[in-house]
Amino acid sequence: MDILRITGARTNNLRDISLDIPKKLLTVFTGVSGSGKSSLVLDTVAAEAQRLVNDSYSTFIRARLPQLPAPDVQAMDGLTFTVLIDQRRFTGNARSTVATATDLASLVRLVFSRVGEPSAGYSPAYSFNDPSGMCPTCEGLGTVYDIDIDALIDPEKNIDEGPVRFSLFRPGVYRWKRFAYCGLFDREKPLKDYSVEEMDQFLYADKLKLDDPDPRFPQSARFDGVITRMRDVFLKQRPVKMSASVREELDRLVTRHTCPDCDGARVNEAARTSLIDGRSIVEWMRLPVAELHSLLGAFDDPRVAPAVEGIRHVLDALLSVGLGYLTLDRESATLSGGEAQRVKIVRHLGSALTDVTYVFDEPSTGLHPADIQRLVALLQRLRDAGNTILVVEHHPQVIAVADHVVDLGPGAGSAGGIVQFEGTPAALRGSETLTGRVLAEPLRVRDTARAPSGQVTVRDARSHNLSGFDVDVPLGVLTAITGSRAPARAPSPRWSCRASIPSSRSWVRTRCVAAPDRRP
Repeated sequence: MDILRITGARTNNLRDISLDIPKKLLTVFTGVSGSGKSSLVLDTVAAEAQRLVNDSYSTFIRARLPQLPAPDVQAMDGLTFTVLIDQRRFTGNARSTVATATDLASLVRLVFSRVGEPSAGYSPAYSFNDPSGMCPTCEGLGTVYDIDIDALIDPEKNIDEGPVRFSLFRPGVYRWKRFAYCGLFDREKPLKDYSVEEMDQFLYADKLKLDDPDPRFPQSARFDGVITRMRDVFLKQRPVKMSASVREELDRLVTRHTCPDCDGARVNEAARTSLIDGRSIVEWMRLPVAELHSLLGAFDDPRVAPAVEGIRHVLDALLSVGLGYLTLDRESATLSGGEAQRVKIVRHLGSALTDVTYVFDEPSTGLHPADIQRLVALLQRLRDAGNTILVVEHHPQVIAVADHVVDLGPGAGSAGGIVQFEGTPAALRGSETLTGRVLAEPLRVRDTARAPSGQVTVRDARSHNLSGFDVDVPLGVLTAITGSRAPARAPSPRWSCRASIPSSRSWVRTRCVAAPDRRP
């Protein structure tokens, strides 16, 4: 069957739609927001395809998959394996980066394991997700978490009064009983009067065997200091089940710093000192995609030629979707929805699968006009590989290159859900639908602009690839923020040494950690 046939679709606001969608073509679905485009393509076609795939698995596997309800549709024929590439952001896994999300990480590690000098070992020795390659201090996360002692401890109080400012250590609960009944401390003496040795035990004791504990202390238990216990229970393995109030308390008590040993590089010293032409794997990962692409243009080593060619191929694709400014070490969770969607597109470009239905949800969102044609070229590449491309879209440039257009409307919500038009982009522009009329009319530009009522000043903006600039944003007006795809390289971060827990009290341990130097 050369068509995907939908009969009687009533999902959400769809009004008993019956439709034939041609396969192995690029079909764009248009219409005002809320007209039913996503209900038809995402909530009907993609949802039913995913449900049928899940039903093909064994009962054991199905029980562990999300239980998807059947869309409200009378019948569907001609469905193929469907991949939904929407604008949902990547989950907040700190171990996922642009390099891992695009499968570039394994290729880069392979190159360094073969030609890096001195070699750190096999590919895992360059991975921050493998024990043989990760920095032992931060365990491959690039950051370290610790407890803010000033926020946690009230030195004016004694044990009976509750000196720990955390509800899970309040007087009477079992964690409080551990240090109240251990027999090491005078429960009526304020903590500010403890000796250095006493305070060290109270905070940092680790599985200390007790000589004469109170009978109420567990007989076989060892004593852990407050900080030791906090780190073991709440930092190393943060509990999943935690009330909102306790989580809020913990967020107030926990500090986050760049790892002082690897300076945020995530990998150990052996991986950091293995170089190719004077650059480490850390430096490769910190280069914007566009700069790494230029660097590899002159790289020629027959020992790793296939791997380097694979890297270039993925970098080309990232450039094609306007992501040349990203660095490979950028955490996936920090990408916007549009950036995440384009990274997902890149992941599928090299797939050997054919006759797949790819569903895109407004892929042009966030793209500079200069990048729209590159996006279109990627969609056409997927189509020409024998796949069916379904795109929910508003952008005229994407609509113009469609093989087939389906326009829904006439309005939004209860006023939508009807197929208004089917045909070519040229025929759509000549139609009397709202979309056709808007496409046919030239855009009018305002002759005058309203005066701002004030401004908000942003100083030294450095988030992600921002290079530390100042900007005044006017108030009371509509401000459009535009820019080209040319990468703006941020300067290498500078770091200074400071105490992680500043305090005037002699018993508080301090250590040197990396902290950004905020000077311009």
